[in-house]
Amino acid sequence: MKTITLGKTGITAPQNAFGALPVQRVGKSEAVKLLRRAYEGGMTFFDTARAYSDSEEKLGAAFEGMRDRIFIASKTMAATPDELRKDLDTTLRNLRTDHLDIYQLHCVSRCYRPDDGTGMYEALCEAKRQGKVLHIGITTHKVGVAEEIAGSGLYETLQYPFSYLASERETALVQSCKENDIGFIAMKGLSGGLLTNAEACMAFMLEYPVLPIWGIQRETELDTWLSFFEKTPSMTEDIKAFIEKERRELSGDFCRGCGYCMPCSSGIIINQCARMSLMVRRAPSASWLNDYWQKEMAKIESCTACGKCMKHCPYGLKIPSLLKKNLEDYKNILAGRVTV
Repeated sequence: MKTITLGKTGITAPQNAFGALPVQRVGKSEAVKLLRRAYEGGMTFFDTARAYSDSEEKLGAAFEGMRDRIFIASKTMAATPDELRKDLDTTLRNLRTDHLDIYQLHCVSRCYRPDDGTGMYEALCEAKRQGKVLHIGITTHKVGVAEEIAGSGLYETLQYPFSYLASERETALVQSCKENDIGFIAMKGLSGGLLTNAEACMAFMLEYPVLPIWGIQRETELDTWLSFFEKTPSMTEDIKAFIEKERRELSGDFCRGCGYCMPCSSGIIINQCARMSLMVRRAPSASWLNDYWQKEMAKIESCTACGKCMKHCPYGLKIPSLLKKNLEDYKNILAGRVTV
């Protein structure tokens, strides 16, 4: 397995890291077991966030007493310096540590700068001077914002969605980060669960100077990523052909399942219902067609097209029409008019 150095931070880790958003969905003992197994298997970089409910607490329980052996990155969705300071203190308590390797502004819609009137950049720098934070970073889902961040020279890391569905503009963003000595942390490497060939996903990532953080919830998932320490995938002609086929099939607008559109005033689980057609076909399971999901999909009928979800979608999707398209397809599948 290759190692990667995250730009000017100097942080060097195997190019195979742990995204801890999903561990909020499992019990504490199971999460601790997963996290320790990940470390024992070779992973040394762990990414979490204040917004991931109890994910930070689970990392704290797993890694107390071994802080010098791992790198921990966390994030804040704070909108003011006071909120940032409060979040940071909570994060440090949860993680049972006195410092973070990287602290990131979470899912921003702008590049925060010195003297921009918000005080957010200054608050990050203050935390760094205090030793609570060793390096400062930022995350976004908007490519234009990411490009501005990459060229600003203000942040040491950028976290951005990156997978083999990336556009030329997004691969150019990776190069821009490299040129500006900014560490690139690649999230959404499975595109919200739509990509199911782990070998192809890993082979693609290893072609670029990025650190992928894989969202891991189950031991079977962890087993797959850890197996790549022993047998690291490479970009073969067969994998290239597979990726090209996937790109053709997934061209155009589709929901990545990030959930920033939520909550919905009509109670619709937008980040699942808006991509149901793809999930049924790409991750076949009777559970997508069970009574629970039939009821959830039926809620699309109550969509008022208020537009609130579209204001928050980082990909600019026309969500109401996408929901209706998925509902129509779902009904056809249930009626047997379409096979999957």
